[in-house]
Amino acid sequence: MNTEPNPIHQPVSSSDEKTSGVSRRAVFGGVAGAAALTGAVAGGYAWGNHQNSSEETVSDSYEFWGEHQPGIDTPVQDRLHFVGLTVKTEKVEQLVKLFKDWSEASARLMSGQPVGEETSYKAPPDDTGEALDLSASHLSITFGLGRSLFVDEQGNDRFGLKDHMPEGLIDVPHMSGDMLEEARSGGDLCIQACADDPQVAVHAIRNLVRIASGRAVVKWSQLGFGRTSSTSTQQATPRNLFGFKDGTANLKTEEPELLQEHVWVDTQDEKEPAQWMASGSYCAVRRIRMMIETWDRAPLREQEDIVGRTKVSGAPLSGGGEFDAPQFDMQGKKGPIIPVDSHVRLMHPQMNGGVQMLRRGFNYTDGTDGLGHLDAGLFFIAYVRDPRTHFVPLLRTMMRSDALSEYLRHTSNALFAIPPGCKDENDFIASGLFKAAKIAID
Repeated sequence: MNTEPNPIHQPVSSSDEKTSGVSRRAVFGGVAGAAALTGAVAGGYAWGNHQNSSEETVSDSYEFWGEHQPGIDTPVQDRLHFVGLTVKTEKVEQLVKLFKDWSEASARLMSGQPVGEETSYKAPPDDTGEALDLSASHLSITFGLGRSLFVDEQGNDRFGLKDHMPEGLIDVPHMSGDMLEEARSGGDLCIQACADDPQVAVHAIRNLVRIASGRAVVKWSQLGFGRTSSTSTQQATPRNLFGFKDGTANLKTEEPELLQEHVWVDTQDEKEPAQWMASGSYCAVRRIRMMIETWDRAPLREQEDIVGRTKVSGAPLSGGGEFDAPQFDMQGKKGPIIPVDSHVRLMHPQMNGGVQMLRRGFNYTDGTDGLGHLDAGLFFIAYVRDPRTHFVPLLRTMMRSDALSEYLRHTSNALFAIPPGCKDENDFIASGLFKAAKIAID
């Protein structure tokens, strides 16, 4: 295993020439005097002209620019705000402009800066302001494109992009047991904002949605807390709302060879002719409600047999420690020590042709259902190279055979193509798609 740090989305050092780990207060406090005078003369207001300029630079930020979008192989944070959006504009030029605006704003937000630099007292502020005193908080912002952006329900080409729709951007087949809610599913676009501070994540989504005004609106959204997987060897394995460690065998950022095999799109693969998707990925999303009260009445032995691991240590039932390989052929008095319908057995790469996913899910709780039962569970997010081989088969197996499914209700579903990262300040989200479609981007 390669344990060298990922050079693309590691935190930016405060000593770096391109430091982006500056709090919003520090960035704009440093120019307070001149900006305040200029703003007063011009009848405007410069962000931070009333702030304390002595705050030190912090280093809790990630770079927006890079080969891959941030928020995929970035070490997973603790808070999430995810939105699916509906595109309202019918002009492809407006769509291009939206992606440019979002790219510029995301770079500022991830570096701990407000959106915009100053505004008039006679106009709404460029930035909504609720994160002005907060640092970057390891914010990452990721954008995705839904199938409905390319074709409508009748199969019509919406923006002249249909011929360049990625092959892997499929309609996920309906699964037995699905209880999907249309209002929580799909979307022309998505934005994933992750951070250590929930207010920073919410602030990012709020301002990006505001920027989209007249061009796109929110269809659905989901807040998440308590990551349900680790994406770095430096992180401890977290627990889901059933109390079990989750994501023990998840892919890690320190495994670039495995990420290349299972996460990043390889356009040399004949299954993916869309060349603009090179170094991109696919994001599979599911809101999975957990039947908390029913689970809490199950005996510990039954819970462990369903999961296939011990509840306290996370070790496989075949013995050893959390990270020891499960021994699926080990027999007990009544059959395999790790039951044939256990979650660990059915989802393990050994049982699925070596297929793996990079999971970045979160716990959620949305109050109660009106009957006194918690509306809580897992907001499942997985990044894969090809949903047809790395997601749908595993989902089908889980829905049909996994004993854990008795305690789960899948209430939403979405799949997005994740474009590669923006190379530099002159690039923008999905620029390769528009170039391939010969749509003017200047």
